[in-house]
Amino acid sequence: MPMANQQKVAVIGAGVMGEALIAALIRSGVAGPSIAIVEKREDRCNELIARYGITQSPLSEAVAGSDLILLVVKPQDMQALLSEIAPAINKSALVMSFAAGKTISFIANGLGHSQPIVRIMPNTPTSVGLGAAGYSFGQGVSGDQKAFVASLLSAAGVAVEVDESLQDAITATSGSGPAYFFAFVEAMIEGSVALGISRSDATTLTIQTIVGSAALLQNSGDSPTTLREKVTSPNGTTAAALASFSEDHLTEIVARAMKAARDRSQELA
Repeated sequence: MPMANQQKVAVIGAGVMGEALIAALIRSGVAGPSIAIVEKREDRCNELIARYGITQSPLSEAVAGSDLILLVVKPQDMQALLSEIAPAINKSALVMSFAAGKTISFIANGLGHSQPIVRIMPNTPTSVGLGAAGYSFGQGVSGDQKAFVASLLSAAGVAVEVDESLQDAITATSGSGPAYFFAFVEAMIEGSVALGISRSDATTLTIQTIVGSAALLQNSGDSPTTLREKVTSPNGTTAAALASFSEDHLTEIVARAMKAARDRSQELA
């Protein structure tokens, strides 16, 4: 594969995730004019062209001329898309699929021929450059292509390579994980309001508590366990709250929820 700034890239689907990946492509060294988007909404195309200096191309033209093709479409739209691009695709191009549940073999079968393919499960914080992704390579992906994938996903946050059999577990961990976090924030705000704090103040305090705690976890070098122990005095207020969590089996609740997400991802494959 050519060097990043020489690549021709097609991004099919320009929603929130598509835009986040365009930004990551540019941060990783791909020149804006080398990126062609394929998107039905003309106003959205114009918005992204103005913002990033990229181009717009018809689908067949984009895939025929690209070294890298990002499929950022809904899982239910993948089969029809693969059938449409199969005749035109550059057969040496790396195909990056961001569709939940769609396997590498599904994509290869949809294209009807062998193709370098990588399957990726991103998450929504990718839109602010703080994503967490898991990726798996199919057969025939070159060393240069693998290195570029790692570079691109690093520009979007952090990423780990996993065996494809673990992609559903990645979905349950980082893919769906932001929603677990937001649900917990919602619950903290409601708990604060129930104790008499105004909703506005409860929201401000809860969000800052969460953001500050995340920064402390990232920057302190301590494990979550160590940080929890440091803030928990014996028989104190935090200990009382954590005891309540334990009595309600928080660990088991979270594990069951993540298993449900994993199982549903398997059903959608």
